Amino acid sequence: TDPQSHVTSHHNQACLTWWARALFGLFKSSFRLGISTVAEIVPETCEAFWSSLKEEHMPVPTEHVWRNTAKRFEERWNFPNCLGAIDGKHIVIQAPGNSGSLYFNYKSTFSVVLLAVVDADYHFLVMDVGSYGSNSDGDIFSNSTLGKGLREGTLNVPPPAELPGAPELGKVNHVIVADEAFLLKLYLLRPYPGRHLPRDMKMFNYRLSRACRILENCFGILSQGFKVFHWHLQASPMVVDSIVKAACILCNYLRPSDQNSQDDLVQDESSNCTAIGLLRHLQGNRATIEAHNLRDIYKLYLNSPAGQVEWQYEQVHGGLGCN
Repeated sequence: TDPQSHVTSHHNQACLTWWARALFGLFKSSFRLGISTVAEIVPETCEAFWSSLKEEHMPVPTEHVWRNTAKRFEERWNFPNCLGAIDGKHIVIQAPGNSGSLYFNYKSTFSVVLLAVVDADYHFLVMDVGSYGSNSDGDIFSNSTLGKGLREGTLNVPPPAELPGAPELGKVNHVIVADEAFLLKLYLLRPYPGRHLPRDMKMFNYRLSRACRILENCFGILSQGFKVFHWHLQASPMVVDSIVKAACILCNYLRPSDQNSQDDLVQDESSNCTAIGLLRHLQGNRATIEAHNLRDIYKLYLNSPAGQVEWQYEQVHGGLGCN
């Protein structure tokens, strides 16, 4: 469906220019529109983009979608049974009136949080936006529809499957990969915490961080495509939510569907020193014994002949040497 059928072309042009300039004042002078008119056009147009594109470009994932995502993560990022990478991004906003510290985050700015799961090819699979900036990524995930659906098993996730070339390890859960901000779960892997880890744990952390890197790149594409995210958004939290949803769905809409396309943001393997260094300072979190066992199975696999890649040892030792 063409989103332009839902709003006039003048409104579309005005809305996109606002995204580029990020200021209601400039928007007003560019199109000779009153501020009240602008305040109506922006959310109206954003909601039109979202409602007309979401069914095709960000549908509720089916089992087929999850399986295809896992296949692509194994092919492109060498991480099997992976349903996506998850992380949060703070969208900086002007402090809402009478909101106290609800939107005040650890970076000493006011924000709402975009929590997103992305696939191996820079597409947003699932997103949740609008949570207070004071909340942690882990708490937002636990209370989100995605988190609840994964806990309750209602999201069409494929059943456990063998890891490629390692039937002796049995069938293991498909997982989402995340950083240390999230709790270890039977459906979510996070790095091993600690400074002085044995080599096999360091190797797991490296391979996990490499798979998670797709999310940072995806957020970078979002910010580069929509310069409005470089400044404080001067709009109410509800309007900000509409802007973020529209930007994410447009990223998917504009992203090439060719899975073999290359992206400038994909880094060379020699550039992982920073990621490895950061993983040395992780904090621990409570998790079930079963979740720990699941992570140990993935660790064993990624250090085995069936799961290792030829350059991983050089990258881990080289990365640690950069600190």
